[in-house]
Amino acid sequence: MKLIESVNENSGPMSENAESMNENSEPVSENAEQTKEIAFEAVNLSFQYPDGTVILKNIDLKIYKGEFTIIAGPNGSGKSTFALHLNGLLKPTSGKLLVFGKDTKKHKNVSAIHKEVGIVFQNPYTQFVGNTVSEDVAFGPENLGFSRGEIKTRVDAALSAVRMTDLSAKDPSSLSGGEAQAAAIAGILAMGTECIVFDEITSMLDHNATGRVLNLIQELRERKKTVIYISHEPKDILSADRIIVLDKGSVTFDGKTECYLKSGIYPLPDLVQLMKLLQETGADVSEAVASPQEAADEIRKWMDKNSQK
Repeated sequence: MKLIESVNENSGPMSENAESMNENSEPVSENAEQTKEIAFEAVNLSFQYPDGTVILKNIDLKIYKGEFTIIAGPNGSGKSTFALHLNGLLKPTSGKLLVFGKDTKKHKNVSAIHKEVGIVFQNPYTQFVGNTVSEDVAFGPENLGFSRGEIKTRVDAALSAVRMTDLSAKDPSSLSGGEAQAAAIAGILAMGTECIVFDEITSMLDHNATGRVLNLIQELRERKKTVIYISHEPKDILSADRIIVLDKGSVTFDGKTECYLKSGIYPLPDLVQLMKLLQETGADVSEAVASPQEAADEIRKWMDKNSQK
């Protein structure tokens, strides 16, 4: 079975001086429009460390179930701090964050929120607790109280989903970067979580490993999981339903990807710049491409049309 399916059956540097643009913050993906169920709601959320350093300031936003949302911004903008709020690892200093209506500040909600939201971190090796990959993937379901048979079913399904079955007996610390991220994703899938947060997970990976992980994320999206992807790379925004930009702890943009690309105040991904350059030379191509393959297809279509003239 494809990603998630069998588990469920058993259960770019951004501008530092961007002007505020909160366009179209209603649900923007087809999945979200169908459900309109709020997965996350930040209400005047602020956060500061005990030394008084303010990281997040008065954030108000809603993220809907089924959306693929990218939270972007320069280094130090508060992206990762916000990500840690999404499953209650950090609590707002003021304001609140609701996860499917549950306030993360209330201790009684912590366990339920952890079941709903999983986080994959930049360095997956820090997440491993098992001596083998399969033991590590089993850790979450074990803590949720599933039976031994159910745990095995979930582990097998999750490892199959991320193409890691052949590596199930390996020591997680011996995995390559891409394999380690895939194993971390499997651990979350085995728990059956509804929302998965990816915190700059490709920043330490090579091109091939990045491609593998991004393909897994795309399958999650196709399975209507709620995906939140934290990044500071402009190239990462192309496949998202919605972009939220943080700068100095505040939201400076919240809207559809196409609105972001047309805003003119943020760096454009290389692919979009390439397509715009082709347009300037007279090429009849669209800049709305989400991958090199889509760009190649668009160029090929234009060339084929020209050859028939």
